[in-house]
Parts: sequence; C-alpha cells; structure tokens
Amino acid sequence: MALKTVEEVTMSSAPNDALRAELIAKKRELSERLERINANLRRTYNSDSKEMAKELEDSEVVDALGNEALEEIAKISAALIRLDNGRYGICSVCAEPIEADRMKVYPYADECIDCARYDERVRARN
Repeated sequence: MALKTVEEVTMSSAPNDALRAELIAKKRELSERLERINANLRRTYNSDSKEMAKELEDSEVVDALGNEALEEIAKISAALIRLDNGRYGICSVCAEPIEADRMKVYPYADECIDCARYDERVRARN
C-alpha cells in the first residue's frame, strides 16, 4: 500500500472544520465524564468497614478511568494544535504522513502505525 503525500493527508478547510468540530465534541464529552468521575470520587464513604472497603476499591477503578480521560483529553488538545499548525496527519517521530485509515479510526494519532508499533515494543521490553 502506497503512503499518501503530505498534500493528500493535509485536509482542505471544510473537512478540517468538520474534524475540528468532532475533536472538540469528543473533548467536551470526556470533560463532562471527568466531572462526573471527580464528583463520584468526592462523595462520602459508608461507615460500615466492608462497605467502605468496596467503595474504596470502586474509587480506585473510577480514578483510573479519570486518568484515562485526562490522557485522551491531552491527546485531543495536541491534535487540535497540530491541526492549527499544519502538522495534523504527520508522524511526530518520523515526519512521514500517517495513513488516512489510521487517522479515521484514531483521529488524534500522532504517530504512524510503524512508529507506534515500535514504541509499543520498546515499552513492552521495559
């Protein structure tokens, strides 16, 4: 499969507007979810020790979900910046165009699939 050129990956104004709206909507959705998660974490615990242990365990899961939402919000914010500076769809590692199919599935990807796989293998070794 041939890689697309930077010009092919860089989108025209109308698609950029649609993409920007999609990213902003996703960011808003995640921010609202994060607010609900934070509210859940601030609630008071039951005085029963068994129930309190279960609630603390649940809170750890909810906290992990909150951290995932924060990471995703940061990735979306970075994608919006790349969109503004003309680097959207360009791999931050090798500077090659990111495959259009990858960008459709993962619109805030900042690495091409080859660089992402390499990073994943490196992290798995550590």
